[in-house]
Amino acid sequence: MENFIYSINATMPVFFVMIIGYILRQTGMLDEHFAKKANKFNFTVTLPALLFQDMASSDLRSNFDLRFVLFCAIVTSICFWGIWGASKLFVRNNQIRGAFVQGSFRGSAAVFGIAFIVNIYGDSAMAPLMILGAVPLYNIYSVIVLTFEASDLNDGNSSIKKAFLNICKNPIILAILVSTIFSFFGLYERTPLVITKTVKNIASLASPLALLSIGITFEGKKALAKIKPTLVATILKLVIQPAIFLPVALHMGFTGEKLIALIIMLGAPTTPSCYIMAKNMNNDGILSSSIIVTTTLLSSITLTLWIFIIKSLGYL
Repeated sequence: MENFIYSINATMPVFFVMIIGYILRQTGMLDEHFAKKANKFNFTVTLPALLFQDMASSDLRSNFDLRFVLFCAIVTSICFWGIWGASKLFVRNNQIRGAFVQGSFRGSAAVFGIAFIVNIYGDSAMAPLMILGAVPLYNIYSVIVLTFEASDLNDGNSSIKKAFLNICKNPIILAILVSTIFSFFGLYERTPLVITKTVKNIASLASPLALLSIGITFEGKKALAKIKPTLVATILKLVIQPAIFLPVALHMGFTGEKLIALIIMLGAPTTPSCYIMAKNMNNDGILSSSIIVTTTLLSSITLTLWIFIIKSLGYL
């Protein structure tokens, strides 16, 4: 019961912020124009600031575990290529394929993961390592699939070039690169406090703005028309991936905080940045928001179940 209450407290406030955004849209206080500007601001400023704040301020050098980082990277790669390959066979509507693949494999590792681990252990020493192993690939793979499956797709050669340029220009990937350098060389501690506090204040806007935008632009009737891919993506994200890879993690000897970080990586709800990237790269924003809303609502149950199972087996 304690784990269930904990998971409810971790996930439901996120869901409620989306509801507030939806209500504010209905009252006319906020509109799609606000959401469009907020999405662009989030993509280029607040999300990179959040990742920089989380990773640059951590001590990656002393806590570095290559085996753990490689495991996160390999599992992320298997999930992405497996889901994209399967979607080529089973998702016949290519206009939704990019949003479906991204929503199915990409969890809220940065925004949700660090807060979750801190609530359990009091610090997040393993969360930055999980972020280092998974989040750069989340963004690289998302750029690839959203570029190749975009509704304005042209020929293959131009898409490869476009994907490469999008990866190089992706502000989230650039933020991870810079923050990793800052962390390994201890530059964050030498950065003037006025700068780090400014970055922290901007980073604090990332999650609420993204969630409000999802609520503002959420269209219930259109989302219901896409309920089947939403439910399939939700099951893949919250159930199938943890069921496959958590036993592998246990077999490899990962326990405690590392195991919690892997539960978050595999079973956390789809990250709000999926919606931001889908909208900014000409993919299906409605399906993206539907997957985010559904996985966020149900993750309080599934995360509780995974934590309960792992704890009952004596690994936490």
